[in-house]
Amino acid sequence: MLTRWHSGTMLFKLTGSSCSGKTTLAYATASRLRRIVVHDFDELGVPKHADLHWRHRMTEMWVRRALEYQEHGVDLLLTGQSPLGEVLAVPSAPLLDGIAVCLVDVADEVRRDRLAERDPGRWDAPTVDAFLGWAAWHRQHALNPRHRPDVIIGNSWPEMAWHRWSSWHAGDPRWRTQLLNTTDQPVADSVDQVERWIAEQRDVHQAGQLALSHDWAS
Repeated sequence: MLTRWHSGTMLFKLTGSSCSGKTTLAYATASRLRRIVVHDFDELGVPKHADLHWRHRMTEMWVRRALEYQEHGVDLLLTGQSPLGEVLAVPSAPLLDGIAVCLVDVADEVRRDRLAERDPGRWDAPTVDAFLGWAAWHRQHALNPRHRPDVIIGNSWPEMAWHRWSSWHAGDPRWRTQLLNTTDQPVADSVDQVERWIAEQRDVHQAGQLALSHDWAS
């Protein structure tokens, strides 16, 4: 008979705007670790007119997938653009044993070049500027829950529970996003950093000192 795992599993989230290197880092890092699986947020496909509702619903779907892995003592390393505030607000988030988020970032000029290389001719200038603006918002959101929450709360999926963190201030121990800037850094070095981050978060969780575990939402 299968018994539930009680050691304390985690959802690890690599977030950030497009072309920062999230997926590359996730798969390279997971190959070095035990008891972890990798999924990309968009691997099931992205609808043509994907909106905030879609991203919020899909974030909830991935959290539920993490809960399935949790039942068997396996961590989920998830890549995608949902920031910490969205992960914490989806209905099932409080059921996770532990949550840790890392913002994978890169300089604007590098992101611009990568977008052009990855999707030649696909993005016009206003769209590229939107990617850069989203990256800039991510940087501030990672530091301060009160930085323009309207960007993700306005016209959001009605099931989202924003009240869980809307009263928090910068410096709240639960509001912590690891920052990883990959600009001018060899991929191997970035992979080392992600591996260390995961190991550290696992250790903190096992020691019962992870802020985003157990009763963080109450």
